[in-house]
Amino acid sequence: MAPLDRWLPEFDVHELHDIHLAAPPETAFAAALGIPVAPDALVRALFRVRGLPSGGSLEGAMRAIGFAELERSPTLLVLGGAGRPWNPRARLVGWEQAGEGQVRMAFALWAEAEGEGARLATETRVLALGESARRGFRRYWLAVGPFSALIRRRWLKAAAAI
Repeated sequence: MAPLDRWLPEFDVHELHDIHLAAPPETAFAAALGIPVAPDALVRALFRVRGLPSGGSLEGAMRAIGFAELERSPTLLVLGGAGRPWNPRARLVGWEQAGEGQVRMAFALWAEAEGEGARLATETRVLALGESARRGFRRYWLAVGPFSALIRRRWLKAAAAI
């Protein structure tokens, strides 16, 4: 069972990336939490273009834009929020406050034993709450989705380098 199955079993958008690290799951997870949210110049530039905070940790930056902790263990972090990310002035609201015309977003970062090391993974799921939200998010995701995937792959690569 994937970590987000409990929080968002149905979704409109799904993004999963992973990497193998030659370290125990706890060490791999700590490495991921220890990297800067923008571990290189390209990610910093992408964050600036979108108006997102590019300093601090991954978890700190996610919380700064409105994501809240849904679940946590020594090798898992699940954050969630709701809103209209296609509107740069719209703020995220709490998971429970999601309503018609918004999307619910869940983000998981976890590590699990794999062979002699660990599989470090990040997954994002988004569920539109209504047809207008689905249309708005689809347009937004056409532009942002490829960059989102690039950022996540670079996060994992930076964590693996620690």
